Amino acid sequence: MDTCKSNKGFSLVELMITVVIIAVLASLAYPSYQRYVVRANKAAAQEYVLELSSLQHQFMLDNRGYASDLATLGSAPIARVSDNYTVTIVNVLNTASPPTFTVQAVPVVGSAQAGSDTLTVNHLNQKNVAWYD
Repeated sequence: MDTCKSNKGFSLVELMITVVIIAVLASLAYPSYQRYVVRANKAAAQEYVLELSSLQHQFMLDNRGYASDLATLGSAPIARVSDNYTVTIVNVLNTASPPTFTVQAVPVVGSAQAGSDTLTVNHLNQKNVAWYD
């Protein structure tokens, strides 16, 4: 009679060790992934705000004044931006010399960007300190 049995498969202890190893790796990787998502969302918002600034300058050349909202510029943010930021044009002063505007992207509360700073760029392409974080 054969007393040596060949076990095929995993024991519960081996399975639990594997689960623990995977959990530790996931707990290390997830915060890094979250930081990546925040940086990617910020980059998308920065790109869109700069695009709006460029559209504003073209609008000024065509109409001798800056647009006061996104609809006038014929622009709408992509989902990645609108889900994480509220983008508006503020401080439009067409009667000032020179005319001025500021485009701002405010993080949406409850989004991945919550707690981030507001991104702004003005008619002189001056950016606030939040761009460089």
